Amino acid sequence: MTRAVSGVDTDASDRIGEELIELLHRADSADDLSACMARVEGLPDDMRRKPDLLELVRMAMAIRNRLDVQHQRESGMLAVIESARDLSSRLDLPELLRMVVSRARRLLGSQVAWLSAYDASLDAFHVLTADGALARGTGEMLAGRDLGIVSVVMKTRLPFTTADYLHDTRFPHDPQLDVTFREEGIAAVVGVPLLWEDEVIGLLFVADRYHRTHTTHNISILSTLATHAAVAIKNAMAFEQTHAALRSAELAHTQLAQHAQGVQAAAEAHDQMTSLLAKGATLATICQSVAEIMEGEVLVLDEVGQTIGKGVADGYAGPGATAYHPHGDHSEALTRALGESRRIGRSVMAYEAAGETCRLNAVIGGNDVLGTMLLFRTDPLDGLAVRTYERCASIVGIVLLSRERTEASQSRDLSSLLRGLLSPRQDDLHLLSDRADRFGVALSRPTSLLLLETRATEASYLLRRLRSTPLLPHTLFDEIDGVLTILCATTRADDVRRILEDAARQHFGAAYLGVLSRPIPQPSEIPALYSSLRRALPVLARIGMRGHIVGQNELALYSTLFETHDQASLHAYLKSTIGALIANDEKRGSELVATLLAYFDCNQNAKAAAERLGIHVNTMRQRLTTAEGLAGHWGNALRALEIHVALRLWVLSGGAKDGVQSTTLALTAGGEPAADGT
Repeated sequence: MTRAVSGVDTDASDRIGEELIELLHRADSADDLSACMARVEGLPDDMRRKPDLLELVRMAMAIRNRLDVQHQRESGMLAVIESARDLSSRLDLPELLRMVVSRARRLLGSQVAWLSAYDASLDAFHVLTADGALARGTGEMLAGRDLGIVSVVMKTRLPFTTADYLHDTRFPHDPQLDVTFREEGIAAVVGVPLLWEDEVIGLLFVADRYHRTHTTHNISILSTLATHAAVAIKNAMAFEQTHAALRSAELAHTQLAQHAQGVQAAAEAHDQMTSLLAKGATLATICQSVAEIMEGEVLVLDEVGQTIGKGVADGYAGPGATAYHPHGDHSEALTRALGESRRIGRSVMAYEAAGETCRLNAVIGGNDVLGTMLLFRTDPLDGLAVRTYERCASIVGIVLLSRERTEASQSRDLSSLLRGLLSPRQDDLHLLSDRADRFGVALSRPTSLLLLETRATEASYLLRRLRSTPLLPHTLFDEIDGVLTILCATTRADDVRRILEDAARQHFGAAYLGVLSRPIPQPSEIPALYSSLRRALPVLARIGMRGHIVGQNELALYSTLFETHDQASLHAYLKSTIGALIANDEKRGSELVATLLAYFDCNQNAKAAAERLGIHVNTMRQRLTTAEGLAGHWGNALRALEIHVALRLWVLSGGAKDGVQSTTLALTAGGEPAADGT
């Protein structure tokens, strides 16, 4: 019987031993070993080998635990190796951090993991990446330095773990974080610092939705992964700093190269302008060179805003320079900019319109403003280009100053010559003739004098304009006692008269008057003729002949008759002589004044007058009968002369050109017409 029982014990022991070996071999779970332990404990107490079997099962469970620990260590080491390999082979920081977080959650068997980094601008830790989160707010958490687990880690620089975060009282809670943890269902949390030279630059967290206590080994592995993450972050920061430094160096190199190119371009521009100046280039050539250098359009203006120089770069089509006018839309802006430029001694931006900028630089010569230089461009200028433009303006100033001095010297010679010819003494006429020949005026041939009167300041300005432009070649001209006096060859007299009228009308409107002399055969007759023309100017003013340059022959009779009378006397004379004819023409639209003037100009030949007017001779006779009824009989030679003089005076005063309405009103009312003769 005893042998039989012993055999049963031996069989049971053998089966249990074999089962334990098989469980350890298959690396089954600890639950299977626990079930085996329960079966052994259920064996009869009188079984002789039961204590040995229990010890055998305990030894198997210990071996199982050691195998688990070994497996965890191997897994941890593998995770560390993989993390180190990733750290050495990847430069993409977000992807590297995601792999570290995912590996930490998988290694510790946790449900949620995230990594936070310190943001100095927020003075808080914000989540960079999260794994396993269900709530949206988990990936957007922001933790202050003095709240939650962060506060403990910042103080100790050591890992911290809690099995029940929401009810842990070892640290101050952040209400917003608590809300996020409740939404995520987090209970147990462990956080380890990302340290770099004793500085906490971030934290790595793993969490579970149940109460859990982590082993020291787990925390150690987590700390190692956190160290890898810290290295990755610092490497990324160092790489970014290096890359930023490289970009900065490249930018600095590019800027230096651009600056060097700008300096080279400025030096070449200065050399070019200096060379042109040394060669005595004209203002037009200088302006064109400046426009090409500045890649825009350039205007040089005189002291009253008139354009005296212009240049445009090839291919430039900006509208600003073309639309410029001294009194245009931007005149106020230009005036302000000119004052500012003169005050600071630099160029200034005057205005911007239609995508084009206008930069102004006052052109200074000594203490005087010689003019203004405008640059029109569609692209902005850098500092070097602005300085180049200002140096070009200085070159233009030198050109204007040189031209002004040359003109002043020439003007002194010309003025001296002209005044010598106009002087009654005319010292050494032969020498004066030789000097006139050098200015292109041959006194051996007939010449003509032209006098133009306006306000003194305006006459001076017109004189400067004429001297600065080639409008009057081969002429002698100067301002003498406020009157512009010009001596030219008689063959050019009509051209000079037209040029002067156009220039005067452009600048003064109708506020001028002038007289052109008859041909002067001998230079010795010039002084006397000049005196006669000077006496004629007041006559022109008295009879209201402004806005015209009349011939001396047209004015000779009236100079003799009316040089001592005022304008009121002249209008009284017209009213008493032909006032009725003018009134009738105004009222009925007849042409009695013109008809009668043609009749007298044709030596009272009705047929010749009719042919001049292009009307039938019977019509001519009917008009003469009507005119005689209004003006009175002109059979008397004295009466005919009075009427003829009045008709010619009416023509000279502008009646024939401007219409008879204003003249009629003045004559019938006995008033004086305006200064312009209307």
